[in-house]
Amino acid sequence: MKLMVMAEKLDAVLSDSVARFDVPGVAAAVTGRDGLLYEAGYGVCQTGTTKAMTPDTIVWIASMTKAVTGVAVMQCVEQGLLDLDVPAAEVIPYLGRVPVLEGFDEIGQPKLRAANGTITLRRLLTHTAGFGYETWHEPIQRYSTLIGLPPRASGRKAAIKTPLMFDPGERWEYSVAIDWVGLMVEAVSGLNLGEYMRRNIFAPIGMSSTGFKLDDAMRARRATIHQREDHGGLTPLPEFEFVQEPDYEAGGGGLYSTVRDYAAFTRMILNEGESPGGRILEAGTVETMSANQMGDCRVVELRTCDEKRSLDAELFPDLPKTWGLTFMINEEDAPTGRPAGSLGWAGLSNCYFWIDPVNGLSGVYATQVLPFMDTKSLRLYLDLETVVYGSL
Repeated sequence: MKLMVMAEKLDAVLSDSVARFDVPGVAAAVTGRDGLLYEAGYGVCQTGTTKAMTPDTIVWIASMTKAVTGVAVMQCVEQGLLDLDVPAAEVIPYLGRVPVLEGFDEIGQPKLRAANGTITLRRLLTHTAGFGYETWHEPIQRYSTLIGLPPRASGRKAAIKTPLMFDPGERWEYSVAIDWVGLMVEAVSGLNLGEYMRRNIFAPIGMSSTGFKLDDAMRARRATIHQREDHGGLTPLPEFEFVQEPDYEAGGGGLYSTVRDYAAFTRMILNEGESPGGRILEAGTVETMSANQMGDCRVVELRTCDEKRSLDAELFPDLPKTWGLTFMINEEDAPTGRPAGSLGWAGLSNCYFWIDPVNGLSGVYATQVLPFMDTKSLRLYLDLETVVYGSL
């Protein structure tokens, strides 16, 4: 009965939002340890069409890729191929000589110095290695323009060769670090990241609609990214597609997936590494990934440098938040009802997920709207989570 009430309330919240044209289309899923509790899609994949948004619609999950890359690299740690606290330069020598950007001199040239401290896999996974993102860090934007680095959207490896914002271990800053983690997986496995994930994560979990490259069948099911305009309307961007022939497969944000597939991924985490096709991670590894791994550092607000891509961003701004190994952790109960110690994160396209080991449930939500933290899409996601906990 509770599940029926929850489903009715979720249907109403999602369908009403589409009817108001808050979002063009939305898909969502809620799962427990034993299977799906709810899934639905409302609206369309692109404004001006009748192509329905469903739980099996292909969406760009952007930074929700990071948690998958985290699982891949922790498999490598379990196998002894990588160590969380050994210098990452032992695998990728470049990571031993990345300078710190201290600012710019009187003629506008970058002021660089050698880093104090060591980039390790643990620091990369917790965004405490010193890297940043140009969307939220103006000095990186400025440096990239001066030096002539390609944009990250180009899919070229040179795009992530930016200087550090601070010495490794000093603080938390959201960053390109997980792209470097993906390259570490490639270096020790001998496989490109997508193939490694296919063999070791997607196939055993049953994630048949997830990958970096879109085949014809996936592209036919793909939802279009939309841009929120200043007047509040939504403009479709059908040409927006993550680079399909990149220099490297971006472990920080390159995957396409569905809410159904990603719900299966979160269910594996709820089940401490077990999946239908066998064990993905040891239970102790999942426990490590789910605990604060950055000490006294705390997650801070991301102040935008590009309002077309992202608004100022922080989930649950009044709560203390730490970082596990690719998961954000709310250290106190959230206003939605999500309990302390839960895991979660999001993607630039306004996709969100959470994993609640206390109640044994998780949720996945996907729209395809820019900018990140779009007010209407974020409100809808938080309403969905609030309904779920109000129905327990």
